[in-house]
Amino acid sequence: MTPKVSILTTVYNREKYLAACIESVLASTYQDWELIIVDDVSIDTSVAIAKNYEKKDARIKVYVNQTNLGDYPNRNKAASYAKGKYLKYLDADDVIYPNGLEVMVHTMEQFPEAGLGISQKVREDIKPFPFLMQPKETFIREFLMRGVLGLGPTGTIIRRNAFQKVGGFTGMRYIGDTELWYKIALIYPVVKMEDKLVFWRQHEDQEITKGNENYFYLEQNYLNAQKTLKNPVIPLSYKEVLLVKQKIDKRFARAIIRLLIIDFKIKVAFRILKSCNFSICNLYKAI
Repeated sequence: MTPKVSILTTVYNREKYLAACIESVLASTYQDWELIIVDDVSIDTSVAIAKNYEKKDARIKVYVNQTNLGDYPNRNKAASYAKGKYLKYLDADDVIYPNGLEVMVHTMEQFPEAGLGISQKVREDIKPFPFLMQPKETFIREFLMRGVLGLGPTGTIIRRNAFQKVGGFTGMRYIGDTELWYKIALIYPVVKMEDKLVFWRQHEDQEITKGNENYFYLEQNYLNAQKTLKNPVIPLSYKEVLLVKQKIDKRFARAIIRLLIIDFKIKVAFRILKSCNFSICNLYKAI
């Protein structure tokens, strides 16, 4: 029997957290799932831990890559094994609360037009959860308000046919997840559901930590936003696009000035300016 949801856990040296991750799935109030674990050539005991659980529950399937693929290619690899109607990424160092999977699946069933479900709350959320956002509302909130798509895979659930239609993760380093949310949100409604369905663990050995340290997030987020705004299907008017560009440029310029004046990261700042094709003249205009 085909499971309703495929839980996808990609692993690289996560022996410290993996058992807790798997146990959280087993404790779920929703049980129509398969758990696909794809190890990316770990050098610790992650594979042994995963295979021990595989022996105990037929719904758990463990795959081990022959070569290291890296974060986003490995997420695509995990999705290629999935049979469920929905894809639920659960990172190996995170956990899902007992009711989390049930709420996510039932919410997606309630809104069959949604390509993506997100578990996140921001100040602008004045409507009761869950609620559906059409593409225009999603991008107005993303670019002109406090944002709605800046979350990692653990906080989302994806309709598998939507994932396939947009081609999955295409690999912008560090922000490949946000890039995917943008691609889906351009052509599908997004449903916002209650928060506190998952626990996202923060620790030093994470891509997000490395990206922040090297300022790649500043660079990649700017490039991703510019690429999205140039997409012909962007659901914003010409005036709205101009307003968004002004806001993004101003925020980017302030971050660069902080690097130059406060952090004294002059080489980093000029590397980012060059990569983003953002001149000193643009810098002065933006502020």
